[in-house]
Amino acid sequence: QVQLINSGGGLVQAGGSLRLSCAASGRTFSTYVVGWFRQAPGKEREFVAAIRWSTGSTYYADSVKGRFTISRDNAKNTVYLQMNSLKPEDTAVYYCAARTGAVLTRPNDYTNWGQGTQVTVSS
Repeated sequence: QVQLINSGGGLVQAGGSLRLSCAASGRTFSTYVVGWFRQAPGKEREFVAAIRWSTGSTYYADSVKGRFTISRDNAKNTVYLQMNSLKPEDTAVYYCAARTGAVLTRPNDYTNWGQGTQVTVSS
């Protein structure tokens, strides 16, 4: 199974930008759907974005559409989440996850998870 390594994140002011990375270890993402999820304190983990590696098709939650961009780098076997126009409500621990098969948005449908990275947006 693929292992996921999260990086990026940090503290940024509202309106700023951050980029998160999710690198594959152990095997390539070639047959996977890779998703980003986030979990704020006291809230359930929620879907943010996903990409089907084989086609590059992308999917977004309404709350981030137009502000976040998910992309992939074939040579680096890495998925990125570019986050622009950040808002305080984007503050959360962000996780990347992977699954084979259909693009789904429920966390329980994903079998492989990264360790998570904290994103804090100050007002």
